[in-house]
Amino acid sequence: MACLHDHSCEDHDCSTDWSLYKHIDLSKVSALNEARPGSVKSVFKAWEERLNSSGEHLESNEGDPELLVFIPFTSDVKIKSISIIGGADGTSPSKMRAFINRDGIDFSDAQSMQAIQEWELAENTQGVLEYQTRYSKFQSVGNITLHFPDNFGADTSKIHYIGLKGEATQLKRDVVATIVYEVMPNPSDHKTRAESGGVSHVE
Repeated sequence: MACLHDHSCEDHDCSTDWSLYKHIDLSKVSALNEARPGSVKSVFKAWEERLNSSGEHLESNEGDPELLVFIPFTSDVKIKSISIIGGADGTSPSKMRAFINRDGIDFSDAQSMQAIQEWELAENTQGVLEYQTRYSKFQSVGNITLHFPDNFGADTSKIHYIGLKGEATQLKRDVVATIVYEVMPNPSDHKTRAESGGVSHVE
């Protein structure tokens, strides 16, 4: 389902709503079938810069409109909605499919796997549409892969902006293992009542 912004973004702080931009691990973002290697990183930008199309954009290879975009986060996030600003003249993606917490998906995987959610997209060159997620399914997201299988008839697909609305947990992904370990302490690391003469506790 797509929602139209029913307010003035000048009066409403949309940049705060779309705060997941700050939690994207941009150095590890990647795409399959991009015409210019590394260009996918250019589509992630602050909300207020979403209509700035003067710089680089993501484009598929000639004659093949399919794109697959892998987006990892620096902490687990909850995703409420997604915004896609595509190109003009039929180059905007016409469909989007999402997979969460699946590393290394290729086109064969994407075509054969069941997506957690699919959307029919509209040509959203002005950035006024957002696509709602089934929020209960988009909790504890460490990474999301977006599959764009087709466009509106052009030889290539173009994307100028991908925005993700939601919230991030305060837990950084690289410390999860340490915390899990401490929840189940190793007895040899802590003194017992008999050894210390007091009440045993985890320090």
